[in-house]
Amino acid sequence: MKKIRVGVAGYGTIGQRLADGVALQDDMELVGIADLAPTLSIRALAERDMLGVNNVRYNLYLVDGADKAAFDTLGIPVAGSFEQLLDNVDIILDSAPGGIGSKNKLLYEKKNVKAVFQGGEKNSVADVFFHGYANYEKGLGANYLKLTSCNTTGLIRAVDCLDRAVGVERVAITIIRRVADPGDYHRGLTNALQIDRAPSHQAVDLMTIMPHVEATGILVHTPVTHGHIITAVVSGRDGKKITREAALAAFQAHPRIRVVSIDEGFKGNASLFKYARDLGNRRGDMYEIGLWEDSIVETGDSIMFAINIPQESVTIPETIDAIRAAMCMQKTREEGTAATNRCLHIGAFKK
Repeated sequence: MKKIRVGVAGYGTIGQRLADGVALQDDMELVGIADLAPTLSIRALAERDMLGVNNVRYNLYLVDGADKAAFDTLGIPVAGSFEQLLDNVDIILDSAPGGIGSKNKLLYEKKNVKAVFQGGEKNSVADVFFHGYANYEKGLGANYLKLTSCNTTGLIRAVDCLDRAVGVERVAITIIRRVADPGDYHRGLTNALQIDRAPSHQAVDLMTIMPHVEATGILVHTPVTHGHIITAVVSGRDGKKITREAALAAFQAHPRIRVVSIDEGFKGNASLFKYARDLGNRRGDMYEIGLWEDSIVETGDSIMFAINIPQESVTIPETIDAIRAAMCMQKTREEGTAATNRCLHIGAFKK
């Protein structure tokens, strides 16, 4: 079977994990990664002889404006230019800083290469605003797909899960948002909470992916780095009551949802991050969202629950799903997500 050839543009927080995700697929080939400067991430990769997961070599290509001499000085091997990378891939995963992807698209169109953009780009950059579970089939054969943000990705997983199980009409959310990724300093040292205007873009984005659901939400920035927490109040379709038992059963069956409890020791976002490290997960990543069983409560005919979003890694499975849809590797959401889950070992702990 011929493997789909994949490149990754941008080797930052998301790009590193996208490269790993592709390298773990048995029906894809990571042709290479592209970046501008010898960042700490690339220097660490070079120190490992450019070997990533599964001992796959992550060949490095340089985008326009890169100073090759800076890489040569550090002994970092360069395989070629970004255009040369594009000449040898079927699809590119663009994880460049927000706004750069739309500029890169001009090159993708010139090279006739499909692309998947991350949540930081405007929706207009793509033909399809994509989620692996909620609208997989809309991505079939599309040239340009865009992922939802980390919060929206995890939120849609949970809402789509309930929607398919019992039917959802309305969602109201509160997002307790980490202020920056680990290692980032651009937000400064903070000791305050900051609220955004409602509705949050995650609620608006959810309605774009799931237009039959009415959603609204509030977002609060918090001075932490390991994960967001979202609380959601979900109302059933046509006034149908959503019971705690039905919601819990649906969540427990979903491969990308990890149901946890406070009594087990999962007291918050840091508990889930530490658990991922104790599992030996690379970089302390967890592909599943954590959902507290203790938080699932009935409120009238609605259900309320809380989820943890591992912001650095949660979008990786859905991005792999996007490759499968764009390249028509699997024709249905069930087949596509199952193939991704198998290669990333998602949900294995439930068996």
